[in-house]
Amino acid sequence: MPVVATVSTDFYQVPLPVVLTDSTHGVIPHFELVTVRVEDSDGATGLGYTYAVNSGAEAFAVLVDRYLAPVVTGEDVDRTEHVWQRMWWALHYAGRGGHATSAISAVDIALWDLRARRAGQPLWRFFGGYDPRVPVYAGGIDLDFPVEQLLEQADRFREHGFRAIKMKVGRADWREDVERVRRMREHLGDGFPLMVDANMKWSADQAVKVARALAGFDLVWLEEPVIPDDVAGHVRVLRDGGLPVAAGENLHTLYEFRHVMEAGAVTFPEPDVCNVGGMTVFRKVAALAEAHNLPVTSHGAHDLTVHLMAAAPNRTYMEAHGFGLEAYLAEPMRVEDGVAVAPERPGHGLEFDFDALRPHRIGGTAA
Repeated sequence: MPVVATVSTDFYQVPLPVVLTDSTHGVIPHFELVTVRVEDSDGATGLGYTYAVNSGAEAFAVLVDRYLAPVVTGEDVDRTEHVWQRMWWALHYAGRGGHATSAISAVDIALWDLRARRAGQPLWRFFGGYDPRVPVYAGGIDLDFPVEQLLEQADRFREHGFRAIKMKVGRADWREDVERVRRMREHLGDGFPLMVDANMKWSADQAVKVARALAGFDLVWLEEPVIPDDVAGHVRVLRDGGLPVAAGENLHTLYEFRHVMEAGAVTFPEPDVCNVGGMTVFRKVAALAEAHNLPVTSHGAHDLTVHLMAAAPNRTYMEAHGFGLEAYLAEPMRVEDGVAVAPERPGHGLEFDFDALRPHRIGGTAA
């Protein structure tokens, strides 16, 4: 019976090729990345990661190194649920979400990768398998792009195989948002799937007003119109705004997702595998959405999430995020004619180019 032998971290600040902006995080020149390696008593390894926008990820590494590694070491690698519960209760009083679940996520992802690698299966098959071809959209972080740059980006997305696009809204004058969406719709043509993301910019009253102004542009969804804590506001926007609502990238527990689904506050639940508690919890959120007859989408970490979406019968569009790691991966996720293709390599199949990442390393415990 193999047990966890070592848990180690690396912490990076990864520059973005183009400085990005959204309505709440402001200017985003880089993102912070924490990788976690788990090695078992047989010498097999698994890799996980989590990330943060601009700042905060160093705390994830500290939580893993100081508090989670001692809890996980010596545990049976096949008892993923047992290990997850031990991590959850080890950090529960200190966090119950937020930094705690981001740290747990990275370790949990590494453990699932290790298990599937040992079994010689890709994770999407290991999770039961539904369809390896997952509908995917390109997520632009482009609030401050001039309109022409916005449209040029859309053309590049289409050239790279995307058949659905998300753009940012939430400018100081909401009328500019409406005009930019109008221009994008004209550019893409009728019927091309288009989403918009406000990144929690508005109050419920503002969101309803803007949603009604956008209702004629045939949008797939309006994402995060209000802060995640305002569940009643989400209900109002969904009821009165005339658009479907996607939300969940800032929900960090299964219980938060249960609350918004039971309240009727979301059309497209949107977990992020890197902050919701890892693959263990993402799968539970997808199942909970299925029980509520809701389609599940995703946020971030598309190279990991493609396995989870390929195993979920109620999946809809998966996000291909602007914080991509393509420059540091041996084989980035493949997109062809509107779908992301889950790989057949064992585990999640990601092989990092750590030599390329090394100039951006800030700290960690990995050798």
